[in-house]
Amino acid sequence: MNSRADQLKAFDRLLTIMDDLREGCPWDKKQTMESLRHLTIEETYELGDAILDNDLQEIKKELGDVLLHIVFYSKIGSETNVFDIADVCNGICEKLINRHPHIYGDVKVDNEEDVKRNWENLKLKEGNKSVLEGVPNSLPALVKANRIQEKVAGVGFDWEEPNQVWEKVQEELDEFKTEVALGNTDAMESEFGDVLFSMVNYARFLNINPENALERTNKKFTKRFQYLEEKAKAINKPLKDMTLAEMDVFWEEAKSL
Repeated sequence: MNSRADQLKAFDRLLTIMDDLREGCPWDKKQTMESLRHLTIEETYELGDAILDNDLQEIKKELGDVLLHIVFYSKIGSETNVFDIADVCNGICEKLINRHPHIYGDVKVDNEEDVKRNWENLKLKEGNKSVLEGVPNSLPALVKANRIQEKVAGVGFDWEEPNQVWEKVQEELDEFKTEVALGNTDAMESEFGDVLFSMVNYARFLNINPENALERTNKKFTKRFQYLEEKAKAINKPLKDMTLAEMDVFWEEAKSL
C-alpha cells in the first residue's frame, strides 16, 4: 500500500486539480453548494450500492467521487473565506479527540456500549438540546427509524432483551390487523408505521441493518424479475399474456440460480 507521504501527495494533487477546475472549467466554476447537493446524495447512494455488492474496485471509485465532493465544498467555502479543507479536517479531528476520552483522556470503557453512551452524553454537554438532534430530517424513513433507536439506546432508553422487542412486534401486528378489519385507512397507516418501527427495533437487537437487509431483497427481487422478463422475451410472449402459473415456472428457475 501507499506510504503516508504518498497518500498526502495524492491528496495534494487532488486539491491542485480542484483549484485548476474551479478556475478554468465553465461547469465547475458555475457550481454552488446548493447545485452540488443532489449530486452528492447520488454519489453517496452509489457508494452504498457498491458496498452492498462487495465490489471493492467500485467502492474505491465511488469513494473518490465522494471525496471530490468534500474537496469541492471546501474549495467553495475558501472562496468566501469561511472555511477551507484544513478547517474541515481539523474540525473533525478535534471532534474525534473530544469524543474519544477513552483514547485521548483518562476515561475507562469496558465495551462498545460504553463508548456509545459516552458519545451521546458528550454531545449533550457540547450544547445539543436533544440526543435526536443529530438525526437529519431528510433521511429516508427506514434509516431514520434505525438512527432514532440507536440514539435513544445510547442514553439507556432501550429494551433489555430481544424477546421483549419481538413481543412488541406481535402486539403491533395485532393492532394493525384490528384496524385492517375495521377498514380505517388512517389508522391502518398509523399502525403499519408502528409495525415497521418495531421491526426495525428488532433488527437492531439482532445486529441486522434494516436498510441493508431491505436493499438486498430489492436487488434479489429485481434480478429474479429481470430473469423472468428475459425468459418471456425468449419465448416471444409478453408478461401480460402469461398466467401466474407460467410466470412462476421462470420465477422458480431464477430462485435456483
